[in-house]
Amino acid sequence: MNKVFPVPHPAHAPTAAPLDGATITARLKELAAFTDVPGELTRLTLTPAHKRAAAQVSFWMREAGLGQVHMDATGTIVGRYAADRANAKTLLIGSHIDTVRNAGIYDGNLGVLTAIAAVEALKEKGIRLPFAIEVAAFADEEGVRFLSTLSSSRAMAGIFDPRCLEDVDAQGISRMEALRTFGAPADRIADCRRNADDMLGYVEVHIEQGPVLEAAGAPLGIVTGIAGASRGHVRVRGEAGHSGTLPMAMRHDALAAAAEMILAVEARGRANGGDLVATVGTLVIAGSAVNVVPGEVQFSLDVRTLSDDLRARAIADIRTAVDEIAARRGVRAGLDIGHEVPAAPCAGVLKERMAQVVGDLGLPVVRLPSGAGHDAMVFRGVMPMAMLFVRSQNGSHNPREYAAPADIGLAAEALHAFLMKTAQEM
Repeated sequence: MNKVFPVPHPAHAPTAAPLDGATITARLKELAAFTDVPGELTRLTLTPAHKRAAAQVSFWMREAGLGQVHMDATGTIVGRYAADRANAKTLLIGSHIDTVRNAGIYDGNLGVLTAIAAVEALKEKGIRLPFAIEVAAFADEEGVRFLSTLSSSRAMAGIFDPRCLEDVDAQGISRMEALRTFGAPADRIADCRRNADDMLGYVEVHIEQGPVLEAAGAPLGIVTGIAGASRGHVRVRGEAGHSGTLPMAMRHDALAAAAEMILAVEARGRANGGDLVATVGTLVIAGSAVNVVPGEVQFSLDVRTLSDDLRARAIADIRTAVDEIAARRGVRAGLDIGHEVPAAPCAGVLKERMAQVVGDLGLPVVRLPSGAGHDAMVFRGVMPMAMLFVRSQNGSHNPREYAAPADIGLAAEALHAFLMKTAQEM
């Protein structure tokens, strides 16, 4: 690892316990300085800023007592805290350190730094557990630079698609070329795979990215699962015409029909009491002008829920509504689903253990699904996984995202307590 990265010096000497939220927040701000765009946090996967951030994370891992710190074939930084015995199983914890453009400092990075802090607290007390701990700073979660995403966690799960190595960015650089420039041993992807029989599971701390915990007055939340998603588009074809000469009764207005369809999507999303969300996020009007009756419109569709069966029923209902509206309005329309990801429920044992440690901290136990995707979702069917959400403000994927140091400290304490309780139960 030292041959790949220069070892940075700490920007400041540690002044507080590793689980202290202010200490972790200071590190988040320090990590945010590694950006490819001055004045904002933009750290896309496998860029020079990502490499500098990876060097800093590897330094913090070593400080925390993690050994065997290395870069894997996808650019992920991994450190290992050995067990108190031979042939022990391993618990994987962490998140990602790549960002979207003009990002906030918490998304992904918080999960990596709380994982390091939880291990550092073990080291300071001289504690070894009956299982090993691996901390992963995944390299590719956001999917901004290349079309494919989650390549790092997919490699660990053993479901890496080699075709993604051929993806190219806006400058024509392939993922394979970027990995080699980054210093990752890209020809050893198979070595990233974890044997499920050797693993206890995967646990990830992440900001909520939504308003539920803030509304509930709860600093932490137990994630019940990661919603499955269906994405696609509806194309509506009518007849364009002059807005002044085409009588209302004779129109085949694609936009008016699309508007009714969009309201039908919203109504279907509201029909399940919060268990399902349905969103139209884009609308394209072909040849649009102020004096033209629209002849063709396309809009997007995004449907998410923890129940794959409910999601399939919702898509079928939306398809029926689109067909009925099109027939009544004299236009042609079709729904095309191009992307589907199954739901990833959190493992019962890990989830309930996390709920217990949160309750033991004297905090309300709030359970909620994740509508956003995370590295944790790729371990569905491979190994048990669980997530802990931290209350956040101002959403996510923007510079205003925020988590209070006090809440971050509670998350670090909960993760540390989760490690200790896992050891007790073993």
